[in-house]
Amino acid sequence: MTEKIFRVNMSTLNATLEEVPADWMGLGGRGLTSTIVAAEVEPTCHPLGKRNKLVFAPGLLSGTNAANSGRLSVGAKSPLTGTIKEANSGGTAAQMMAKIGCKALIIEGQPENDNWYNIELSDNGITVNQETELVGKGNFDVVAGVQRRTEDKSGIITIGPAGEMKMLGANISVKDPDSHIRSGGRGGLGAVMGSKQVKLITIKPTDKKIEIADPDAFKDANRTFAKALVDNPISQALATYGTNVLVNIINEAGGLPTRNFTSGQFDGHEEISGETMHDTIVQRKGKPRHNCHPGCVINCSQIYNDAENNYKTSGFEYESIWAMGADCCVDNLDHIAEADRLMDDIGIDTIETSVAMGVAMEGGVLEFGDGAGICQILREDVAKGTPLGRIIGNGAGSVGRAFAVTRVPVVKNQAIPAYDPRAIKGIGITYATSTQGADHTMGYTIATNILGVGGSLDPLSHEGQVELSRNLQIATAAIDSTGMCLFVAFAALDDSTCLPALIDMINARFGIHLTADDVTNLGIQILKTERGFNEAAGFTNKDDRLPEFFSDEPIAPHNVVWDISNEEIDTFWNF
Repeated sequence: MTEKIFRVNMSTLNATLEEVPADWMGLGGRGLTSTIVAAEVEPTCHPLGKRNKLVFAPGLLSGTNAANSGRLSVGAKSPLTGTIKEANSGGTAAQMMAKIGCKALIIEGQPENDNWYNIELSDNGITVNQETELVGKGNFDVVAGVQRRTEDKSGIITIGPAGEMKMLGANISVKDPDSHIRSGGRGGLGAVMGSKQVKLITIKPTDKKIEIADPDAFKDANRTFAKALVDNPISQALATYGTNVLVNIINEAGGLPTRNFTSGQFDGHEEISGETMHDTIVQRKGKPRHNCHPGCVINCSQIYNDAENNYKTSGFEYESIWAMGADCCVDNLDHIAEADRLMDDIGIDTIETSVAMGVAMEGGVLEFGDGAGICQILREDVAKGTPLGRIIGNGAGSVGRAFAVTRVPVVKNQAIPAYDPRAIKGIGITYATSTQGADHTMGYTIATNILGVGGSLDPLSHEGQVELSRNLQIATAAIDSTGMCLFVAFAALDDSTCLPALIDMINARFGIHLTADDVTNLGIQILKTERGFNEAAGFTNKDDRLPEFFSDEPIAPHNVVWDISNEEIDTFWNF
């Protein structure tokens, strides 16, 4: 099977299959999306205009039997940050795209009419159809509607009402193995898809298989790789309690941002912890272990039921629970789960929107701790696009400007996630220097600063934080190109068999001879490509800064401030 670039021009509604340029052959996932955006998008263009392009790319190992290889990358110029952007999601789409030979899908241009469209991908090519039935529907109705229409196991990529309204917090959602929702959340890429008037993309199933150059070597490497993942203690904790295992850990470290980043500890942490969530799920006959894509061996996802044992939400993540919980001072898991479900259906980033709610609470829009009020605003304002709903749907920075709040936790206008940089300084370097705005997944220093993975580094010290963030950002960029879940990094940092096995799988898949240095150089190349785009868009080192309140306001319990100098931050790019 020969891989192709699938290209759709929404201005003309023409669709073409193109040969993969030689320079793109060795790329996948984030490496490919960022390369295409940098090559084909004018850095100064309006992100919601016709010159922006939306790129979907499975990873280098997507569609194979490699463990944990089902992640999909989506790239564009972000309407939220103005920078280059890659958002990453589980679900079934990445593996299905790879199996039909889609190296990348590029959506460009804009219709000159008011029609909405769906795009169907298959091993026979691309079909663009007008969409009427599902326009205006939430993501759950879209998935159900497509399944009624197709009666097969099509992959589904969709936007909700937030994307249709081009809210800057809008995400892109992907159907998971149980027909629930996973999302490429950060950066407002759902608004870009909405600006192209594409409501949904479907991928038809195929019986075709990915060709493996050396099947025996691939199978041996995959066995070693999967064992390293399963045996890793962090993987085992994630399997038991999900990512929400971190609530009590980060609270104990004094780095759990609380009440719009005014404290590092939350009195209600036990009520929203992974341990409490696990017990609640078991009691209500949900699933404490669940996979967001086929082939996952960690199973850190879960299915959370309501008090009547009916499905409420899945993929109930730490960052989402922290943002709706500690940051907004809500200690009721059911309120948080309801908000999570609403945001999944609306199609809006749970981190950005929940941090925006915390800023709105500080601005007097509603009281801290009002979980029911959050849900009401989501239902009555964000979902319907009222003026208040649009202010919140455009993110934390938007709320700060509208309500004259000065404590607005954003970098490059993107909300800071669930780790306070005053108490965990390595992650502050990542927030500041990331090419994509504040994003913990760009260089997850929590692994070493807090969890002791890949060594140990005092989170309150200046020492080594820039180097730690740099090394992890390079490694992450490479991992994001393979189609692998980021959580393989825990085993890769501590198990000497893991990374070599991953490289062996890539070599066996393509019949090549990559080394560890080649993988590192790939990560460096991706970061430099992304930074080059941002510089051409007008960004400078002055944008690699945290909000000033972090330097001015000590955070309890350590009573520390952000005190890494701008000069130290700028050394990040000395490589």
